[in-house]
Amino acid sequence: MRSLILAMVSLLIALLAGFLITQFSPTMLLIGVLAFVIFAVSFINIEWGLYILIFSMLLSPEIIAGDTGPESLGRGVTLRAEDFLLAVIGLSWLARNAVDKELGLFLKTPLNKAILFYVLTCVLSTGFGIMAGRVEMKTGFLYVLKYIEYFLVFFMMVNHVRNKDQIKRFLICLFFTCFIASLVGAFQIPGGERVSAPFEGEIGEPNTFGGYLLFMGCVAAGLLAKADNLKTKQVMTVLIICIIPPFLFTQSRTSYLAIVPALIVLGYMTDRRQIIIGLLAIALLVSPLFLPKAVKNRIMFTFTQPKEQGQVQIGDVRLDTSTSARIQSWKEALRDYPQHPLLGYGVTGYPFIDAQFPRVLVETGILGLTAFLYLLYAILKLALKNLKEVKTPYSQGLLIGFLSGFLGLIVHAFGANTFIIVRIMEPFWFFVGIITVLPALERQQAEPSQPAKVTGRVVTDHSISTAR
Repeated sequence: MRSLILAMVSLLIALLAGFLITQFSPTMLLIGVLAFVIFAVSFINIEWGLYILIFSMLLSPEIIAGDTGPESLGRGVTLRAEDFLLAVIGLSWLARNAVDKELGLFLKTPLNKAILFYVLTCVLSTGFGIMAGRVEMKTGFLYVLKYIEYFLVFFMMVNHVRNKDQIKRFLICLFFTCFIASLVGAFQIPGGERVSAPFEGEIGEPNTFGGYLLFMGCVAAGLLAKADNLKTKQVMTVLIICIIPPFLFTQSRTSYLAIVPALIVLGYMTDRRQIIIGLLAIALLVSPLFLPKAVKNRIMFTFTQPKEQGQVQIGDVRLDTSTSARIQSWKEALRDYPQHPLLGYGVTGYPFIDAQFPRVLVETGILGLTAFLYLLYAILKLALKNLKEVKTPYSQGLLIGFLSGFLGLIVHAFGANTFIIVRIMEPFWFFVGIITVLPALERQQAEPSQPAKVTGRVVTDHSISTAR
């Protein structure tokens, strides 16, 4: 009987495979098989799926999802392998939660309300934009879906992490991915072009890569400053040394500007703040003496570009066309948003703006900007609160590094769409998930017989112990 059942199953699989081969190309079939394998692996153990996602962040190619039509204001939809992976892994996670009710879908955290408020404003503004004809449905839907993906990373992390050993394994993968991306960037330097992340397509995004390296470098520096383990200090030192050259040669002036407040915050939070801040001030003052020529030329180009149409002049200072375009986009956004003040034009309903804050304002209105600022405030408040609660140097260093990198990204967002760029936001939300559960994991490790609390909800020992 068992042999008969096995033969019938094999026959059905063969028939299904034959049918699929006649309907789809080999490439599509391979993608389908890989998606099924990843779904199955993630269903068995979501941690394996998260490892796959981490390595895909900076090491996967992009796909432009075609022309979305004139209604999208000339925007294509940029998709990467991690977008598909996150969708597959997210569906697997949801399916596993449906099977095992004890896992819980969304753990209660201080960020839930802010995330919900922001998602709702994006959905509502885009929905009204579609109905009014300002937003092309396909483009708006895919962009909003990408925003929601980042929060899915956060909830998968806070629902899955159960002990500090898991956190260390995730950090190893995150830092190793950064190490590989930095090496790839370093090999681009001799070519003379601006350095960008691996697999960026024909046109790279140095500004994006600069923001990513800024954030990861700050987290590594925080661990270097506070960790009491010699091996950790050595590894973080090597990583920072690898990050610096490609960061400089991104020639991203927005990233250069953002690193200044990030380092000041980092120095202020260390034990010897006066010495560290003093050394940082000296380093900034003498930096023109040792910075690479390409970096100095890039900075000076802001003020020395030959006269061209579209340049903004402030007093006797004439700014280059790139900086001028960003200033002009701020002016246009502030000029046009009153036409749709509450919910804006809808996501992708307004011409492209390469600056986060005016883009949020004009696309989602006052309500959307309020929700976005509330979300940033909630993250900052959570990180500062947890920094006071954690006791180990490792956790303190991680939180200090996160805070400095986070504030650096806020400054970076004045000249880039930092908080909607997948290659910055996926690692960022991984770290937000990690810092959210740090105090509870420390309490659970210190008092294993007592229930631990994760900011607003009691979590039993079983739920934060290693999965069976």
